[in-house]
Amino acid sequence: MRKSYFIFIFLLALQKISFSQDTLPKISVTQISNKVLISWTNPYTSITNIGIQRSYDSTKYFTTIGSVLNVKAQSNGFIDAKEFLPAQYYRLFISFEGGTYLFTESHRPGLDTMKAIPNVTAEILKPDQPVQPTQPVLPVQNYFVPSREIYTGLDNNIVMSLPDADKKKYSVKFFEDDGTFLFEIKKIAEPYLTVDKVNFVHAGLFRFELFDNRVLIERHKFYIPKDGKPIPLLDEQGYELK
Repeated sequence: MRKSYFIFIFLLALQKISFSQDTLPKISVTQISNKVLISWTNPYTSITNIGIQRSYDSTKYFTTIGSVLNVKAQSNGFIDAKEFLPAQYYRLFISFEGGTYLFTESHRPGLDTMKAIPNVTAEILKPDQPVQPTQPVLPVQNYFVPSREIYTGLDNNIVMSLPDADKKKYSVKFFEDDGTFLFEIKKIAEPYLTVDKVNFVHAGLFRFELFDNRVLIERHKFYIPKDGKPIPLLDEQGYELK
């Protein structure tokens, strides 16, 4: 009976996503039974991260409760697993290529879903246009930008994307965040490889050094989240934001 109930809620949520979405930076926040659905339509092409945030205040004290794996999807949504409380507010944090970002306006579910509550920290961005500062000017928070060559994939394994690997002499060294050497792959001949996350033993931040014919060409980091968890919001240095 309980399983059937949640299937019903899920199908109802899908119906809400199809017919009640707003186009970013606008969002729809809807109470469905004792859960809350946050849904939207995405017109942007340069999004790097979407975080769903919840607070009991309309303008502050927001915490991230989840993130979206497929940020490029045109239609998307998120169901808050926590039981609905009338005083909850929701918004999205959206980051873009180049380090710019915006917060959507905050919304309260239920009858007030379509009534936006002004957010003094919100910055509204037109599709594919740079963020314009609002007044008062707030400190700009830059977020972690992963490497294009070595990064964490959707399955949390490490992806090495080196299209010209057959013409180069690539090798890579992996380290703990404190610089402790882990292991080395001395010859990379394939343009696309994955390194299973189990090789890194634990979740967290790691470093790598990429070489071409023993010449260092990139030194960067990547983050492996805990099993079943998405990558959290990371600051410019790759450390989890608290």
